[in-house]
Amino acid sequence: MTIHKTCDGASRRDFLRVGSLSAASFSLAGYLQMEQAGAIEAQSNKSAIFIDLPGGPSHIDTFDLKPNASDKYRGKFKPIKTNVPGVEISEHLPKLAKCADKFAILRGVSHTLAAHRLGREYVNTGTKPLPSLEYPGYGAVVTKEFETEPELPPFVSIPNGNQRSGFLGIQYSPMNTGRTPVAGQPFNVRGITIGNGMTVDQIERRHGLLKDLDTTFQHIEKDEQLLVGLNKFNQKAFNMITSPKAREAFDISRESPTFAAQFDAENFSQSCLLAIRLVEAGVRFVSLSLGGWDTHSDNFTKLSETQLPKLDAGLSALYMGLEQKGLLDSTSVMCTGEFGRTPKINTRSAEGGRDHYPRCMFMLMAGGGMSGGQVIGESDETASGPKHEGIKPDDAAASFYQSLGIDPTKEYHTDTGRPITLVRDGSVIPQLFS
Repeated sequence: MTIHKTCDGASRRDFLRVGSLSAASFSLAGYLQMEQAGAIEAQSNKSAIFIDLPGGPSHIDTFDLKPNASDKYRGKFKPIKTNVPGVEISEHLPKLAKCADKFAILRGVSHTLAAHRLGREYVNTGTKPLPSLEYPGYGAVVTKEFETEPELPPFVSIPNGNQRSGFLGIQYSPMNTGRTPVAGQPFNVRGITIGNGMTVDQIERRHGLLKDLDTTFQHIEKDEQLLVGLNKFNQKAFNMITSPKAREAFDISRESPTFAAQFDAENFSQSCLLAIRLVEAGVRFVSLSLGGWDTHSDNFTKLSETQLPKLDAGLSALYMGLEQKGLLDSTSVMCTGEFGRTPKINTRSAEGGRDHYPRCMFMLMAGGGMSGGQVIGESDETASGPKHEGIKPDDAAASFYQSLGIDPTKEYHTDTGRPITLVRDGSVIPQLFS
């Protein structure tokens, strides 16, 4: 089991047990039962993929290099040209350099929250955290706004993530897969894929004989099998489990070898492949996570040998795969960490590291009608802050919602009737839609 732990002690597991009910995620049965309490308010043909980079990736070593700065700042990496004239990114992102026309780089994104948890809450909602109110993440809002086919979950996190439902309620939380897919193998998702040798025919026969699903699957529950927690109120869960559409949507082994060959065997790349498959099937929102960016020490080795190759391979294949399937125009893609890293290199290790730095960071935006192949915003000569007026996470959030056809100024109400604006302090970035 891989665990990424940030310096504030917060750990996130790449593989979580699914089956517990929490404010962030829950099992299929719990998800479906709570989903019945929510109302679908709107329809759209749009979907979204959110890529979370917990730990905070260094902007100055990735998408905002400063080769003319002093060696106290610029680090060891060199910029390379992309397929967009005048746009350069890190030499350790060669695949993304070849498809830079597919995404926009936001530079000089700036905020003031240097703690991991608070920063994550901010970039996952687009609103600065308040002690008195938890704002919903993007996935919860999309789940509330958009209709999804009955056999499919509207919101899936692979394997889990930092998107929460906030004041909207737990019925809008994600269904976690609990694990990442393995190249070329059927993907077993608790509550969707059937295990222990059980077949769909066997389940259907049992379902026809007994009205109470808990009794039907009592012997499976003892082995903590996939249908734990299903009850007589969740006919929809049965429909999903026995639906070929749902099982096929999660089964990356069904992809054509030619298409799947674009994605390397690493977990993040395979998760990107699964995200495309889910969106193609009709899932509205998919959250992906690639942790390990908390590089207080050995920053350059960690980035060059591990983090950047993973991001480069997976994210470039995601952009290209969406375009090849004709899904990029209807799928909004946002990629971000919670903050950047200090431009000045520290001396905690022989090669140095970079510390938390919310005053300057990058975000990537693509698809959904947003214009790729451009850089929006600019940092100063040492990437220490915005050169002009900075971009706020709130602005990126407003633009993300706009690309989905959701009004970022829309008002929701808490269970006490308190009116809340979806994005409290942000404006759409016009250049993204020019």
